[in-house]
Amino acid sequence: MRGQDRLFTPGFFVMCGFNFTVFLSAFQLFPTAPFRIRDLGGDSFTAGLFLGFLTYASALSAPFTGAMADRLGRRRMLLVCSLVIAALSLGYAASASYQLPLALAVLHGLFWSGLLSSSAAYMTGLIPEARRAEGFGYWGIATILATAVAPSLGLWLYRRGWTWLCASTGLLNLAMAAIAARLEETRPAVHQPQGPLVLRDLIEWRVLLVSLTLFLYSFGYGGITSFVAFFSHAKGISPPGIYFTAFAVVMIATRPFIGRFADRVGYRRILVPSLALISAGLALLARADTRSALIASAVVFGIGFGSAYPVYVAHMLGRVAESRRGAAFGGILAAFDTGIGTGSIATGFIAGRAGFPAAFAFAAALSALAIPYFLAFEGRILTPARR
Repeated sequence: MRGQDRLFTPGFFVMCGFNFTVFLSAFQLFPTAPFRIRDLGGDSFTAGLFLGFLTYASALSAPFTGAMADRLGRRRMLLVCSLVIAALSLGYAASASYQLPLALAVLHGLFWSGLLSSSAAYMTGLIPEARRAEGFGYWGIATILATAVAPSLGLWLYRRGWTWLCASTGLLNLAMAAIAARLEETRPAVHQPQGPLVLRDLIEWRVLLVSLTLFLYSFGYGGITSFVAFFSHAKGISPPGIYFTAFAVVMIATRPFIGRFADRVGYRRILVPSLALISAGLALLARADTRSALIASAVVFGIGFGSAYPVYVAHMLGRVAESRRGAAFGGILAAFDTGIGTGSIATGFIAGRAGFPAAFAFAAALSALAIPYFLAFEGRILTPARR
């Protein structure tokens, strides 16, 4: 293989380790915080606000933090965001009422967006252009492995005390800071302007508009992240983390191969079927009453969801200049996190009034709209990048 197409480099594996640590920390907290809020007197709707507030804050700040990473340096952003989130773990540990975790979630979301947009932009510089979907697919396996074990680990720690959980997440964020401190700083080949930031510098509007596709399908993922453990418990299905485990296993088994195939045949040809599988998986979840039905939903949803994101990102990267990758990832993250936050809040609201099956059925219907939206707007808005 030509040297310029080499994917598996030391830097690539270091960033995979960083990504694993990021999500091992986060997904101990995200599915567990709703239990803590319920234990402190909140209801299902209030429990859904935690992830909702965090992801809304992330979405609103992502265009700014992504553009700042382009200007200030991605390594520096990774280091600062890791340290701040580690400090927030102390605040979570000190919470004696559900209002404090909700308030801290807003700050968490701000620095979470900086973490995700900077790490994705940094990784882009390590992945050969001809292997983008494959590279992001393999990189995403670190996320999948973390989300496979983190919820169960988080619930296990929570049974031993909320402080234990917060200590775990804090230490993991310090580990992230240590990794970031050893990275080489990367800057775009195109020189960044040094004047004050203006709105057109902060947001890649074309990417943001097309990325409403991600909002439509990530809505269901927000509901799953916050409430599938509740749903499993209500149905008498154990262990409560089995959905996440099955979801992770199927993505590990399929994502790298689908990404490699997408690099060869074209990203649009893989993205549209992936979006259809996401909707089908949510529909299956709405009707799940047994462990086997829950696992079937996780398998279908996992194939679609696991394939859609890296393929979508690879497609977008061919439409933005290298110097704007942080801003582009900010736009992608804004749409994705808005969908997750809205899904978390809306699922809690609908479930409190009509039950979880109705909430997941609504998510399935909404995700089905992602296909016509993408097909209608992608070709009109996007053009190849000017380098």
